[in-house]
Amino acid sequence: MNLSIKEVAALFGVECADQTMISSVEFDSRLVTTDSLFVPLAGTRDGHEFAQQAQEKGAIAAFWSHPTIQPPEGLLIIEVSDTLAAFQKLAKFYKEKLAPKVIAITGSNGKTTTKDMVDAVVAQQFKTYKTQGNHNNEIGLPLTILHAPADTEVLVLEMGMDHAGEIEVLSHLAQPDVAAITLIGEAHIENLGSREGIAKAKMEITAGLDPAGFFMIPADEPLLIPYLAELTQQVETFGLGEGDLKGTIQEETQEQTAFTVADQVYTIPVIGGYNVKNALIAIGIGRYLGIEEEKIKAGLADFQLTKNRTQWLKAANGAAILSDVYNANPTAMGLVLDSFRKLPLTGRRIAVLADMLELGPDSAKMHAGMADHLDERFDLIFLYGSEMQALKRVLDQSSLADRVHFFSKEEKAALITQLQKELQPTDSIVLKGSNGMGLVEVIDSLTAM
Repeated sequence: MNLSIKEVAALFGVECADQTMISSVEFDSRLVTTDSLFVPLAGTRDGHEFAQQAQEKGAIAAFWSHPTIQPPEGLLIIEVSDTLAAFQKLAKFYKEKLAPKVIAITGSNGKTTTKDMVDAVVAQQFKTYKTQGNHNNEIGLPLTILHAPADTEVLVLEMGMDHAGEIEVLSHLAQPDVAAITLIGEAHIENLGSREGIAKAKMEITAGLDPAGFFMIPADEPLLIPYLAELTQQVETFGLGEGDLKGTIQEETQEQTAFTVADQVYTIPVIGGYNVKNALIAIGIGRYLGIEEEKIKAGLADFQLTKNRTQWLKAANGAAILSDVYNANPTAMGLVLDSFRKLPLTGRRIAVLADMLELGPDSAKMHAGMADHLDERFDLIFLYGSEMQALKRVLDQSSLADRVHFFSKEEKAALITQLQKELQPTDSIVLKGSNGMGLVEVIDSLTAM
């Protein structure tokens, strides 16, 4: 990075003549290296308790706010009232020093994949740095900024939230030049009350957006329309067959999806109309930044998807596994099932669906609604978790009743055993559920069986 100890100290009113350049800023003492700045944050344990370990690993300085824990001797201490606020303040300072273009992505589903697509497109012409993994909250976003190399020209930042007000904080911190909302679903509806509440929270991304910036929203989301009248930014809508930027799917296979925008043909190495919509955001942003069409196509054609987002894997016996288990809400689960059942597959189709969490009082209804996305094309359906009982009750009254197998949350081992017994080398299996249901363990068992 491109920050000295003297600069950081001065930012917080501390006199320091040390011109040593900071190697990194870390809140995890295990990741500290020589000349790191350590930021002790509150967690299961207070980060101040790990300052000695950070110093032993090479930390040169640390923020400090704890009134009773004594800092280690020999470590430059920068006293602050709130270490998280100081962490965010430093990130904003560093971002302003780098002066990159900032692209912010949010949405109930697809924000990580869209971030990966946008980065792949923009990297064709600029030096980029993107959110790593899912570091998209009040801690992860400043960490991303502070880990950006000194020569970064474009920052691609993912913004997530659980409650109202969180994205507004992130937007003011990042001050994006470009922003996009992928879609409005039901994620965290338990905390936000309704899809209207979710839409309002997602629109917070415009709080720090450059008044002369660029903003993309889905054309099929009327809940966002009332907010547009107040915006000064250039707004572009996108969608399948609708919006300012229209995409039309031409062919969908297990390996890729081909689609057109006007007379241009694009391919992405993932399935699903929902991923075409994500790609439209990357195209729109790429064009806004002046990137040539062929470079946009090249970026999309081989972008690298973050793990567990609509990822194809191979079971140990050769069966095809579609893993989409990082998180789930009804919109996302429905989209994945719709795409999976339309694929030109030769063997059996199997679905493993786990509980979708944080859906609030309408959870049973939303789980039951997944029956609309299951039909005779599915040969076996495995339901896992207490919330999935609502879907089982619906399917038990349908023609699919004898294809359904239900397992409680305590029966994960039994689910794994049954899947290992049933799965044949020519099968294709899709797994979808909230991260808290631990379907990653099921996937690991199938790839290792």
